[in-house]
Amino acid sequence: MRKSLTLLATGIVTALALTACGGSSTPSAQVTTLDPAKPATLTVGASPVPQAKILEFINQDLAPKAGLKLDIKEIEDYQTPNTALSDGSLDTNYYQHLPWYEDQVKTKGYKFGHGAGVHIEPYAAFSEKVKDIQDIQDGAKIAITNDPSNQVRALKVLQVAGLVKDIKDDTSVLTLSDEQNPKKLKFSENQPELLINDLKDPSVDLALINGNFILKAGLSTKDALAVESVENNPYANFLAWREDSKDDVRIKKLDELLHSPEVKAFIEKEWPNGDVTVAF
Repeated sequence: MRKSLTLLATGIVTALALTACGGSSTPSAQVTTLDPAKPATLTVGASPVPQAKILEFINQDLAPKAGLKLDIKEIEDYQTPNTALSDGSLDTNYYQHLPWYEDQVKTKGYKFGHGAGVHIEPYAAFSEKVKDIQDIQDGAKIAITNDPSNQVRALKVLQVAGLVKDIKDDTSVLTLSDEQNPKKLKFSENQPELLINDLKDPSVDLALINGNFILKAGLSTKDALAVESVENNPYANFLAWREDSKDDVRIKKLDELLHSPEVKAFIEKEWPNGDVTVAF
């Protein structure tokens, strides 16, 4: 159903999403009943992959019988979906995990609620210079996200690989001590959506990349040098909504469909290598 977006098209989609976020701050009226004969539209902001792809499956195969029609807005960055949800441009969004959500709610003052985790996209380390992560030399340059909640996640991937140690939940590259960074790795921070470009930078030895951008670039965790474990993983993505929409039956129904056996089977078939793992 969906075609791969060119870089230009991606920019256009993002620009449209950003424009939409500057729109009306009046939330749409809540729906109290669903009727398959007259499907109710729900506007959902989502990362292109895997979230929008999962939503498109629901829209085609499951939503019509439930009396629901999804208006899916693909958004590339991590700030816009919550801004748009807060101002009423979106009814709900599907792109974030709990640590990011909690940081956003705390720092931005959002009045949100959320559902249970749907899936996990493991964080992974890639290199175009070495074939084994143990070959990363002292002083190597590591490209890493500038997003605090995902930066500690990336550092923990490096810790499991033995490149850094004693990483805490509040550790960042700015607070790493010499004891934590015995290999004297040099970190280059960037926007998460730009780390794929950093991977191709001749000066970069290793790049730590979020799962949805791994998928969008056509990469797979099976080719990564290190991959985050999904066991007891707190980074499952979920559906989020405004507190004043918690009783909206459209949102309740979408959250129900996201946790359905059909969606579970779709994820397992679409990403059999574990690039996306069911969290329910």
